[in-house]
Amino acid sequence: MNKKILFSIIGILTTMLSFAQTSQHLSFKGVPIDGTLNEYVAKMKQSGFTMSGTEDGVAMLKGDFAAYKGCIVGVATLKGKDLVSKITVIFPECETWSALYGNYASLKEMLTEKYGQPAESVEEFQSKYVDDDNERMYEVQLDRCRYYTTYETEKGDIQLSISHSGVSSCFVLLAYYDKINGDIVRQKAMDDL
Repeated sequence: MNKKILFSIIGILTTMLSFAQTSQHLSFKGVPIDGTLNEYVAKMKQSGFTMSGTEDGVAMLKGDFAAYKGCIVGVATLKGKDLVSKITVIFPECETWSALYGNYASLKEMLTEKYGQPAESVEEFQSKYVDDDNERMYEVQLDRCRYYTTYETEKGDIQLSISHSGVSSCFVLLAYYDKINGDIVRQKAMDDL
């Protein structure tokens, strides 16, 4: 066989394989949000995360993400169907509004650079008279702070927000919602109706 023909065939096969490997799913750390919980957790472990436990179809992992140390990553599946559809990242807790907002603003800037302008962005406090760092943190702790930004892509949605757990734990939260598997979750819920 002619070398020229052989190289042409190899080139065509390589191109076909690269297109076949392009996933239709939203990715987290380069891994498509798809497959079973155990399969996805194994891929996250290969990326340097350590397993903390599993509860109600959510695997909790710990590791570094987007230059932040010690993030908690939740990998969620549909109850009754072992199919990963959502990834949530809880960034390290912050003690001050300036640190909390700094994390949010930095991540928002990077997400906007990667995914383009957000589809929606709400950044407000319920109280109109919030003047200092302590008052802003108080508003977050009492669930009177609405800071979130949503990016819509063909493969799914990504939402960045300022959140809290109780009155002492305030953090930035980042959630990835895969469109294909999210539609499967929605269809299963509709089938229940």
